[in-house]
Amino acid sequence: MIEVAESVFAERGYVAASMDEIAERVGVSKPMLYEYFHSKEGLLLACIAEARAELRKVTEESVAHATSAEDALRRGLLAFFVYIREHQQAWSLLRHEMVLIGTSASDEIEATRRQQTDLIAKLMAGFFDAGSPLRVEAAAEIVVGACERLAIWCEQHAEVTPERATDYAMALLWTGLRERAL
Repeated sequence: MIEVAESVFAERGYVAASMDEIAERVGVSKPMLYEYFHSKEGLLLACIAEARAELRKVTEESVAHATSAEDALRRGLLAFFVYIREHQQAWSLLRHEMVLIGTSASDEIEATRRQQTDLIAKLMAGFFDAGSPLRVEAAAEIVVGACERLAIWCEQHAEVTPERATDYAMALLWTGLRERAL
């Protein structure tokens, strides 16, 4: 159900997506969707939560065996760019927040950013002389924001592979972080 809903939301946008179409594609009744998710927004929230969980899994796994700060940053960036390339529909849900402002979905999207920021901050604390917790959090926010914008740009440039996007990000981010590596 979530996979089909993700497709419909990505194709049509949240506002234009209909529970009727989702139910038809899944092969269940519309009341069945409401039984599971209570509303169209509930179904969207389930899609976002699933995307967030998968993104966390791939990024955590990618940095688990990093040997240095540079290696950890590169592995984490690559995992993110591979994820958005391989999960374009999920990424579409996560990046189309402007339509969702004022809804629970905007809170879920922000929770995804917070998840990634927290993961990066935790990683930085282990590999960098980051100074104050506030400085660590600021640096993690910069990494998340920069990568989010680069990912959106990559959508317009299909020739930019996840590896190339990682190289672009590393060229700028590592320059600023290198001197703080332990």
